[in-house]
Amino acid sequence: MCPAVSIKNVNRGWIIPIGGAEDKINDKTILKRFYELSGGKNAKILIIPTASQLEDTGSRYVEIFESMGAKSMYIPVDEREDCFKEEIIETLNRATGIFITGGNQLRLSTILGGTPVAKLIRSLNAKGVHVAGTSAGAAIVSEHMIAGGKKGPTPKEDGATMAPGLGLTNKIIVDQHFRQRDRIGRLLAALSYNPFISGIGIDEDTAAFISPQGIFEVVGTGAITVVDPSELTHSSMHDARHKENITLIGMKLHILGEGSKYNINTREAFA
Repeated sequence: MCPAVSIKNVNRGWIIPIGGAEDKINDKTILKRFYELSGGKNAKILIIPTASQLEDTGSRYVEIFESMGAKSMYIPVDEREDCFKEEIIETLNRATGIFITGGNQLRLSTILGGTPVAKLIRSLNAKGVHVAGTSAGAAIVSEHMIAGGKKGPTPKEDGATMAPGLGLTNKIIVDQHFRQRDRIGRLLAALSYNPFISGIGIDEDTAAFISPQGIFEVVGTGAITVVDPSELTHSSMHDARHKENITLIGMKLHILGEGSKYNINTREAFA
């Protein structure tokens, strides 16, 4: 699945995967930057709380963005049939920013996948609407989504479960709560299936602000681990036995702190 076709002379919207547990009480650095990017006091931020089954998730983010000065609301998409309702499509069309909450990414993909809502999110992003997602909402922004897997430092044959994502970008694969939940092994396992894209592991309270030009900046208190498999010379994934460790030779690794940048098109990192 490729990103929706860009509109001539129109910049794509930014894509902002967040590693989860972003600050919602004090400085709110990541959420404030998304608010400003979406238009500041003119922002219309739509919350999609589908991944969460907590009743107050949507309203909590609405309260946060409205306290900054934005107009905000959430759409109750709890079943696939909700994604076909005309009133939800009309509401989505008015957004300048779309925020996808955390929860269960498989719940997100099984409810949104292939529906008018998913197609419209892709189309709106191509027309300049910014899309942010935290935790599960971060995982689903890419074409290939990590749906689950085992924690630990070593990639294993059964280390990652994959599913289709929204396809806002096909240049990266995202993992979240990265350092806190020891997920380097499952990100490496996911990349070993077909190492043609970069993997980014995002720590909590940390985000990758990906510009329309494909350059992301690290924002937040943690770091982003970038795994570049473009120079991989050997992967044992294709003939590994069940639960066996995977051998990967030639991987390139970057650890990027706040303010550092990475070009997902050229695979260059900048301090």
